[in-house]
Amino acid sequence: MLNSKQSIVVFGATGQQGGSVAKALLNAGWRVRALVRDPTSAKAITLRDAGAELVQGSYADTNAIQTAMRGAYGVFSVQQSSPSGEVTDEEEVRFGIAIADLAVACGVTHLVYSSGGAVSDRPTGMGHFDSKMRIEAHIRKLPIKATIIRPVAFIDMLVMPGFGLDEGRFNFFMHPEQSIQLLAVEDIGKFVEPIFADPNRFGARTFEIASDTVTGKDLEALFSQAAGRPIAYSRFTDEVLEASPFLASLTALLDEGPLAGHADLNALREINPAMQSVREWLAGTGRDSFVRALGTEGTWAYGRG
Repeated sequence: MLNSKQSIVVFGATGQQGGSVAKALLNAGWRVRALVRDPTSAKAITLRDAGAELVQGSYADTNAIQTAMRGAYGVFSVQQSSPSGEVTDEEEVRFGIAIADLAVACGVTHLVYSSGGAVSDRPTGMGHFDSKMRIEAHIRKLPIKATIIRPVAFIDMLVMPGFGLDEGRFNFFMHPEQSIQLLAVEDIGKFVEPIFADPNRFGARTFEIASDTVTGKDLEALFSQAAGRPIAYSRFTDEVLEASPFLASLTALLDEGPLAGHADLNALREINPAMQSVREWLAGTGRDSFVRALGTEGTWAYGRG
């Protein structure tokens, strides 16, 4: 195992994935450098107070990235994708490739890139997955020790507005008996930290990460129990899918297999013994978000781009 006092550059540290990684690295004693656009934001200040070194800059700021990477052992790379509405697929590819190239140029030893659970060496036809496929392919050609993780769908997205929890129901991608793997965002960092700590074991590997497998019926039971009242589950209706090409494409990817998730949960539990099931998440860190979702109206705006 490596001396954890070395420095890791974390991209997206004020967001979900990067925030999870920064927290886990700091808790394990690593030095963390975080590239942030606004060092005076509340999230950036919280990061600084937790012990991270802040470097002001953006994904397009080569000088800032080089400054952050100077003398660093590792880099955790994650980019926003087009469903966020903040970047295009081409921008995501450009940023992902640039970060990897700069890691090589700056002498970084270990690069961990966060891709997506539906990604493989074959195009999906969906830009924000295929963009990650292109970044993966580029990274594999580089002279650097690289680990590529493919997070499956997040448990945390279950409580986004628009899935019907505020109306006593829940609609999602699966048929009632169909399964999908999910991942608690909080667990991402708990997988990434051991990867950096044991490069001989994890270097040059690509694998999905997940923390649970559930069916639609499972979600119905879990949500009903957590809410203390019946929450009926059903798959998105044909009318909903016809009205949203993005949801329809994701649903098709689930039916075809890529979005369902194929992670080896037993092997992953050896890396992160505390990885959370949906039940544990609902009873723990996700409890407040679930309660809010029960009373929050809204539409599912993700993937508007």
